[in-house]
Amino acid sequence: MSIEYLHTMVRVADIDAALKFYCDGLGLEQVRRVDSEQGRFTLVFLASPADVKRLGGIAPDANPTQVNIPMVELTYNWDPEAYQGGRNFGHLAYMVDDIYEAVERLAAQGVTINRPPRDGHMAFIRSPDGISVELLQKGERKAPKEPWASAENIGVW
Repeated sequence: MSIEYLHTMVRVADIDAALKFYCDGLGLEQVRRVDSEQGRFTLVFLASPADVKRLGGIAPDANPTQVNIPMVELTYNWDPEAYQGGRNFGHLAYMVDDIYEAVERLAAQGVTINRPPRDGHMAFIRSPDGISVELLQKGERKAPKEPWASAENIGVW
């Protein structure tokens, strides 16, 4: 089994204040920004200058899930929401060689698959301490496969 760390997602209430902190304060660089009118959110992926340099730079349109450096994903939801109980901490993300093999192995260990990989690309689970963990299929998404294709979400992710 192969697994690669991708990013940690943090929800932010003020994207400008967050960018000032993470970029101007900590010195991280913006790797990619996605503004979704339909989803009413903005995603900003940040990495350290040393990690960007190690890769030899990153194309502005690079898909963050295909860039092998640790990143922070800032998620700004356009509709105001009060984040309580650690909800502003979003999730850890890992890329796996086979999304179906990964969730089947975890399910066999008694882990609840909160967001099944219906699309052959993404699943969410929770650690024993309630930390949300995103699993993403490495490379192209896999064809939908039962029982996952028709599985419902369980709980929150």
